[in-house]
Amino acid sequence: MEYKHMSIFMKVVTIHVEEAVYRDFQKLARRAKRSTSDLIREAMDNFRRSCKTPRTPLWQATEPASVGHISVPWAGRQDLNDDFFDRQ
Repeated sequence: MEYKHMSIFMKVVTIHVEEAVYRDFQKLARRAKRSTSDLIREAMDNFRRSCKTPRTPLWQATEPASVGHISVPWAGRQDLNDDFFDRQ
């Protein structure tokens, strides 16, 4: 038995596939000089990657939204603090 390529973090999985599909994987593996399990792992990883939604940085996610017109001009930070702390 050869386990030198396996990591302690790998999970053993049992799958059921049609014999013809498995034979095709075996032929492809022989042609690529790789193990069948390597090809299956690679296929699973490629599928997983294709299903992930690309993450967009927040600053690129959307255009700035308009909040309408300014109803009262800002008088400065002190005015902001007064409004915030004087609320009942």
